[in-house]
Amino acid sequence: MLGSLLTFFVVGLITLVVAGIVLAIVGTVFSLTLGLAAFLLFKVAPVLLVGWVVVKLIQKAKGNRGELSESDRKWLEES
Repeated sequence: MLGSLLTFFVVGLITLVVAGIVLAIVGTVFSLTLGLAAFLLFKVAPVLLVGWVVVKLIQKAKGNRGELSESDRKWLEES
């Protein structure tokens, strides 16, 4: 009787330890994922957006609306 109670106690203790480790790993992965997403959304995306707008404004001011240069056409035809 005492042996079976000790067995249940040890199994329960091991289960709690394993569950704690698994939840700690899941929490760490979740935190890293959210951190990376926030970094990309709030640091990288605005820089890319500003760069894209600047490129489009330069293209519009230059009058080059998606036209390929002669060297670009030649390179594409060779491929």
